[in-house]
Amino acid sequence: MRTLKTLLASAALTSVIAMPVAAQNGPTTYDFEGSFDDATFAVRNAIVQEGLVVDFVSHVGDMLNRTREDVGGEKHFDAADIFIFCSAVVTREVLAEDPMNVAQCPYGIFVTEREGEVKIGYRDYPDGAMEKVEQLLDKIVNDAIEQ
Repeated sequence: MRTLKTLLASAALTSVIAMPVAAQNGPTTYDFEGSFDDATFAVRNAIVQEGLVVDFVSHVGDMLNRTREDVGGEKHFDAADIFIFCSAVVTREVLAEDPMNVAQCPYGIFVTEREGEVKIGYRDYPDGAMEKVEQLLDKIVNDAIEQ
């Protein structure tokens, strides 16, 4: 027969296992020497040069600036875009290790400008198989910076 202590320990373990995996370190960002437009051009080119297709560009900065008066809040960015894409090769590799890595798709690289500083980056992914995705994103970002 299970004791109350065993049941409580089991319940606690189950709740930890059921929690979603969250980013541990926040986004990885790099400074970009140049304009926001130059950075977005460089990111798009670096993605395409990797043999990938940009599926969508989210103009989140425009949305935030457009809705600021309606919903309140401060101005976060002068500009911010997120490039959304996927890699069939890398995605198949990470899904082979855990099919539930599909929850991490698609991938995104963001470009922001705030107070004259332009940054390029990507969000942190869980350790393990998703490190392959981070390697791809880091390569693309560094290629964009070097253009």
